[in-house]
Amino acid sequence: MQNANTRLNLSAGIASVTVAVTLIGLKLWALLATGALSVAASLADNLLDLAMSGGALAAIAYAARPADHDHAFGHTSAEDLAAFLQSLIVLGSAGLIGTLAILRAISPDPPRIGAEGVGIAVMLLSLVLTAALVLWLRHVARRTGNRVVAADALHYLSDLLPTAGVLAALAASALWGVTHVDTAVALVAAAWLAVSGLRIGRGAWDALMDRAAEPEVLARIRAIADDWPRIAGWHDLKTRTAGSRLFISLHVEIDGRITLNEAHAIADGLEHALESAFPDAEVIIHTDPVGPGSGRQAKG
Repeated sequence: MQNANTRLNLSAGIASVTVAVTLIGLKLWALLATGALSVAASLADNLLDLAMSGGALAAIAYAARPADHDHAFGHTSAEDLAAFLQSLIVLGSAGLIGTLAILRAISPDPPRIGAEGVGIAVMLLSLVLTAALVLWLRHVARRTGNRVVAADALHYLSDLLPTAGVLAALAASALWGVTHVDTAVALVAAAWLAVSGLRIGRGAWDALMDRAAEPEVLARIRAIADDWPRIAGWHDLKTRTAGSRLFISLHVEIDGRITLNEAHAIADGLEHALESAFPDAEVIIHTDPVGPGSGRQAKG
């Protein structure tokens, strides 16, 4: 499962970089042909996309490396660091888009757009490519839980509204000479970007700070442990996340009169049950003897 998820995550990163390079080429051609400032702004955004997607792909590839003597728990925290940095860029983009929209709204002489036909064709193709990429990235993020892919999907999704705004501006300029059509769309996009960027950033920050898993995950772990046969009790449940991986540590109480082999089989079965419930989890089970002669009594 982990190898399959890694392949999906890498495919998402490669797709993002490929689309970013394609859009840069198309919009550079459109800019040279039209001289439209709106296309120039969209081209600059795609240059940022390329930098972010390249960084995301590098983080995914690094996080896929197996554990070694310097990183006993693997390298998946690189995903959280990349997602956090991406969230900062998304928030910066939201501020920039909002500021430019306000300045355009209050400007007494907004810049005019020319040669709209070429720009419209390029922006339509950009819209289709970006939408297809977002659908794939969101599919991968749902399947793997990868925060980097989710942040990349958010960033490209944020491109759809500005792209639609550029299309509307080009069409309005060509048909009616109107230049303020995309201002309202840009303001709404900026607000949505800010909220979504904060959500992605908070999730990545929580993982970097070793915050416990979500309450519903903890509830499932407790339910599995509570129902596991031949366990007198359990305690010291500890969890944390790193990238798309979940780490679980749990102490279980087992009758001290049974053999070590039996105790190991009980704990091993619980470990496999938790790994089945959470395929990307690394589970560590500690066994504590209870009962007569063990110095501890089973919890009642």
